[in-house]
Amino acid sequence: MGTAKKAPAGNHPRLVRANAIPGCALTAALAAIGGRWKLFVVYRLADGPRHFAALRRSLPDVSAKVLAQQLRELQADGLVSRQRTGPVPATVHYSLTAHGLSVLPVAEQIRRWGLAHQAAFGGDACHDAGADPRATCDAATGLAARP
Repeated sequence: MGTAKKAPAGNHPRLVRANAIPGCALTAALAAIGGRWKLFVVYRLADGPRHFAALRRSLPDVSAKVLAQQLRELQADGLVSRQRTGPVPATVHYSLTAHGLSVLPVAEQIRRWGLAHQAAFGGDACHDAGADPRATCDAATGLAARP
């Protein structure tokens, strides 16, 4: 047996994930942004690159394992880029790609639909006309304030 170590499986570039229903745009979109934490991650990266620990602190209810999985899937779908900043152990920064930035208007529409849905069905709406809607929802959902 050689002395060379094998790199962990997580260090190899991932291939684009296959669409569950070939040719269906809706399933492709839901696979790309449909994970429980994916839109929250995209939302956090909208302000600029963050390292893993900063993302984890900004989303206190997500485990490190799940966050890493969601980031890998976002990276495989071309929405997030991963950049190492030096030798091992290197700080890794995640940022939105140009394709990832294109998800932001979709996220805003989903947020608006959520407000209308809450209003229609008596849910607790998290909005104030004069406040930043993202910060207001952060406070209502218990998410840590963004820097």
